[in-house]
Amino acid sequence: MELQLEESWKELLHGEFEKEYMIHLRNFLRKAKAEGKTLYPSGKNIFNAFQHTPFDKVKVVILGQDPYHGPNQAHGLSFSVQRGVQFPPSLQNIFKELMAEFNDFRYPDHGDLTQWADQGVLLLNATLTVEAHSAGSHQKQGWEIFTDKVIQLLSERRSGIVFLLWGRYAQAKGDLVDKNKHYVLTSAHPSPFSAHSGFFGNNHFRKTNEILKNAGKTPIDWQIK
Repeated sequence: MELQLEESWKELLHGEFEKEYMIHLRNFLRKAKAEGKTLYPSGKNIFNAFQHTPFDKVKVVILGQDPYHGPNQAHGLSFSVQRGVQFPPSLQNIFKELMAEFNDFRYPDHGDLTQWADQGVLLLNATLTVEAHSAGSHQKQGWEIFTDKVIQLLSERRSGIVFLLWGRYAQAKGDLVDKNKHYVLTSAHPSPFSAHSGFFGNNHFRKTNEILKNAGKTPIDWQIK
């Protein structure tokens, strides 16, 4: 695990890395590597979301559960895949919803959402690593404590952030957010198993931009170029 945190996040989170849960997590990851297991994303990309979206620049949070577990997919941004990789079904559905919300949105030729992150969209997974071909394999090893701390810091020290919580897992994290200070939009998850139960037609991307504009902030350009 390579500790590559943007300076504002490092200042806020450095104390977490000496806590017992993080020591356990580091040992867990070392053991997995020693056993020859393939882990995603690569070490340099584990904290990629923080590198691209400094603490004071966060406008929107899109919360995922854990990284994609296939080759060359995950790179530290929730729902995003590296260029040249086939779009997972959830990402396909996100793009379909964007096409429905914005007449001029063009279906992208890659699924790298870094452009969103650079505009202030924190693409945060609750669990930051996973074993290859084993969804959820690194849950309950400590990552959730770390990412809950991230959400709590944003809730306590910032205001006016739009949290997009898709599916029951993400919505449960909404309890960490002060709804008197922030905006929380919820719907079904974009997974093929639930997208037709409330994700399609949620208008979250358009609503997010309306909230940002009403607050005097620059809206997000959702078009992936």
